[in-house]
Amino acid sequence: MPLPSHLLPTTVVGSYPQPDWLVNRPMLSKVVPRTRMQEIWRIPEPFLEQAQDDATILAIRDMERAGIDIITDGEMRRESYSNRFATALEGIDLDKPGEVRTRSGQMTPVPRVVGKLRRSRPVELRDMQFLRANTDRPAKITLPGPFTMSQQAKNEFYKDDAEMAMDFAAAVNAEALDLQAAGADLIQLDEPWLRNDPDAAGRYAVQAINRALQGITVPTVVHLCFGYAAVVPGASKPTGYSFLPGLAGSIAQQISIEAAQPKLDLGVLRELSGKKIMLGVIDLGTDAIETPQQVAGRIRAGLKYVKPADLIPAPDCGMKYMPRAVAYGKLKALADGAAIVRKEVS
Repeated sequence: MPLPSHLLPTTVVGSYPQPDWLVNRPMLSKVVPRTRMQEIWRIPEPFLEQAQDDATILAIRDMERAGIDIITDGEMRRESYSNRFATALEGIDLDKPGEVRTRSGQMTPVPRVVGKLRRSRPVELRDMQFLRANTDRPAKITLPGPFTMSQQAKNEFYKDDAEMAMDFAAAVNAEALDLQAAGADLIQLDEPWLRNDPDAAGRYAVQAINRALQGITVPTVVHLCFGYAAVVPGASKPTGYSFLPGLAGSIAQQISIEAAQPKLDLGVLRELSGKKIMLGVIDLGTDAIETPQQVAGRIRAGLKYVKPADLIPAPDCGMKYMPRAVAYGKLKALADGAAIVRKEVS
């Protein structure tokens, strides 16, 4: 589908709340799974895909009804943004996970890399085909970024993590090419762990991101954030991204940043001239639904640094952990707030 031609097109970062009948949300709320976590699904295996399809249609319709211009499938089939793809690759020992320290300091189970990482089959291809068949809106699909996956894995095979990240990148690239062929209008890489190890990010993150996006001709996005609001409280979030300028060297056309909850200093946007900015203007750290006027104010703040043709209003992050009614209300406010500013700048 052609992308919206109007200024300030709205989008989502990726995930939308999964229904309580599909997943055990209290169990999910305690963790962002890195390995497979089949026990969160409430539907038995023979009916699970059908249930995920139904939940996906609910998510698509909510986004359309709220007035969002560029939608996703809501990531209804995923236990987390990254584990479904990462654990589908050859070279991972699924039976014996490793452990790494999370950004909040806890030890967590992660994929253990014991051989060369290879993508032997498509992972999200059917997701994209299903999304394309069920909406006439521009459709985006998300993939975990190679740097983040390398940070969320225990390396017991490669000489160093940089080499491992490049094989993750090759796997992501093979998947992205298939998703593009299946009708994706945008492809987004989720790279929230870029700030986990800024030194490593500075050494090889951009190289890995560029390898993952090689040959992709539809617009591409890199999303970074400070962590789900449900898991990482706003008070602990910094007001700036140390490595953001480095992303100016990536071939992604758009950079998606969380700005509403952490009260980000938007002056950093100057360092990304030449990129479109997907700006977080919906705070997911509170269930209070913004007014369209509040959203409009946050968009205007972004327009001090980014021209209207380069700004894409969005939520801060994925909405997976929110109550669905709240998520819908926030998306409606996003669409209405963008409409207010669009009139002013058109």
